[in-house]
Amino acid sequence: MAHFNKIQPLLGGENKQELTEQLKTMKYNDILYILERCNDDHKIEVYEALPDVLAIKCFKVLPKSTQLFLIKNIHHKKVVMLLNSLPDDDRTAFLKDCPSRVVNTLIRQLSDEERTITLSLLGYPEHSVGRLMTPHYIAVKKEWTVAQVFDHIRNHGQNSETVNVIYVVDKNGVLIDDIRIREFIFVSPETLVSDVMDHRYLQLLVTDKETEAIKIFRQHNRFALPVVDANGVLLGIVTIDDVLRLAEKEDTKEFQKIGGSEALDEPYTTISFFNLIKKRAGWLVILFLGEMLTATAMGFFEGEISKAVVLALFIPLIISSGGNSGSQASSLIIRAMALGEITFKDWWRVMRREILSGLTLGSILGFVGFLRILIWQQTHLYNYGIHWFLVAITIGFSLIGVVLWGTISGSMLPIALKKLGADPAASSAPFVATLVDVTGLVIYFSVAYIILRGTLL
Repeated sequence: MAHFNKIQPLLGGENKQELTEQLKTMKYNDILYILERCNDDHKIEVYEALPDVLAIKCFKVLPKSTQLFLIKNIHHKKVVMLLNSLPDDDRTAFLKDCPSRVVNTLIRQLSDEERTITLSLLGYPEHSVGRLMTPHYIAVKKEWTVAQVFDHIRNHGQNSETVNVIYVVDKNGVLIDDIRIREFIFVSPETLVSDVMDHRYLQLLVTDKETEAIKIFRQHNRFALPVVDANGVLLGIVTIDDVLRLAEKEDTKEFQKIGGSEALDEPYTTISFFNLIKKRAGWLVILFLGEMLTATAMGFFEGEISKAVVLALFIPLIISSGGNSGSQASSLIIRAMALGEITFKDWWRVMRREILSGLTLGSILGFVGFLRILIWQQTHLYNYGIHWFLVAITIGFSLIGVVLWGTISGSMLPIALKKLGADPAASSAPFVATLVDVTGLVIYFSVAYIILRGTLL
């Protein structure tokens, strides 16, 4: 805030150099804070006043909507500098979300070399590792000495995305190993690369899904991973910073879907009101239609409700308990699947655990429900009638059945959808809750009919 107040008097003025000097003294996060809070005109002014290095660094992490706004409105010279200076993977990530006509215009601003690289990266399938990789890396030959490796790094390493990992390729460019640079530091300069190699390395196929890269980075402590084609030829690398941004984006989409809406394509604060409604309305209509089945189920048991009105008091308790248990199970399983902890082949293992969990949790809630009726009846807080004990037993066993069904439904539905090729997050908590609401009523009144038949029913 203090930095924003410091530059505010300079905005709209003629002394652009003073604004630049002030921005040079600020930290990276302070500049992002200022850009976030400026109006559109001042945002352009601040960004154009940034030194090139800071402008590139800030652009990489700005929201997509802000990036596109700046590209459309800042000076053409700044656009050319920015597009040609951005790392290849960051530039590709930006361009792939732009409209086609914008992409065509921007690609013409690139140098011949950068245009070739960008078109190559954009040519890979959407959401593939090829779109995520950068072709700037350090590759050496196994016949080289460590001294030659360091000479090569000094001559060519300034454009590399990272020098933490050095890649070894054969004469055909096929990847044969990756070596952390620290392994070269502690050996003699005359040592051959082949003597340092251990032939233990991980790689990604250029056609692999981006989610595969996230999975491997999570499972292994790596700064970067090499990307190869079907013949094993090294094409580029994927670095941890790009994977972290991608993982955050994927996790955000999963959470939004679990909440019962389509994933937003841009930040909540910048998405238009119309698009926000469009993303949420579809799911709400589907869930509303599903909940209408609850009314149908209640109509089917109208006779039982009219004979034992006391049963209606516990309908919200029963269906909410089933919905909550289903939502819990669904969220846990979706997250476990996203982390690669379980797959379809683990369905029976999951089923066994959820049956035991459902019985245990249902018994706990059933006991609490039984106690509630017992205490209220004995303390005269409410009179459940002469058959109060049977009502309490009905509520207890109904809760066991509904919670058990909720946990089984919530855990199995994501696994089934994944097997069918659908998005597991589509079995969001509200969807599971709606399913369990309807079936929970059937379970409740079925238990009530068995226990209360001949008394209240």
